Amino acid sequence: MDLGIKGKRALVCASSKGLGKGCAKALAEAGCALVLNARGEEALEATAAELRETYGVPVTAVAADITTEEGRAKVLEAAGQIDILVTNAGGPPPGVWSDWSRDDFIKALDANMLTPIALMQALLPGMMERGWGRVVNITSQAVKAPLAPLGLSNSARTGLTGFVAGTSRQIAGSGVTINNLLPGIHDTDRATSLDKGVAEKQGVTMDDARKQREATIPAGRYGTAEEFGATCAFMCSQHAGFMVGQNVLLDGGGVNTTL
Repeated sequence: MDLGIKGKRALVCASSKGLGKGCAKALAEAGCALVLNARGEEALEATAAELRETYGVPVTAVAADITTEEGRAKVLEAAGQIDILVTNAGGPPPGVWSDWSRDDFIKALDANMLTPIALMQALLPGMMERGWGRVVNITSQAVKAPLAPLGLSNSARTGLTGFVAGTSRQIAGSGVTINNLLPGIHDTDRATSLDKGVAEKQGVTMDDARKQREATIPAGRYGTAEEFGATCAFMCSQHAGFMVGQNVLLDGGGVNTTL
């Protein structure tokens, strides 16, 4: 399927590896020029070089902490006119509700709620003026079904979801859509980190911890960054112009709900 976005310019956050990289690869394959951002310069430059060589598209890599004002300013200056925005950030560490301080919540909000909002506020006006744009926020299945150890993530990402619910409907008439993509367990560094926590807590091997979590997924496996990226690219395509303010689960059936 031709996604109809060849030549569009896309900013993909946290895109040096994992789900962000999966999204960047799919957009590059669709012919988009890319602006990639992550904190680690070495991994980011390696990903940028890989995408340039594989797909022959322009790729600008900007190493910066986008959760800071300085980092966002650096990325936005390099990005210029953006047609597609994919926001993404690693989730805060797991824990227990009684251990989280106000500073812990502020850090989570900065990364997983306030930074995506700031990027949208910076880039949406240009998209609206040009009459076309796509925003996909990578959030979490925990927005639909909160996970107790991920209370910081539950809180911040749900706040972002509320912002998108209202904003997406205010701007839809301008040809710009905002939607959220909710991953379940995917085969990324984040999943490995969470598996490690389970293994240490239960005194089991990493393989046993993974099998234990795979058993909770009706699909019987972890998702891949490639299939996640393909879904993201469709949500950024010309075919998704009537998709507004939606929360799309990609979790192998892990969240058991009717609606």
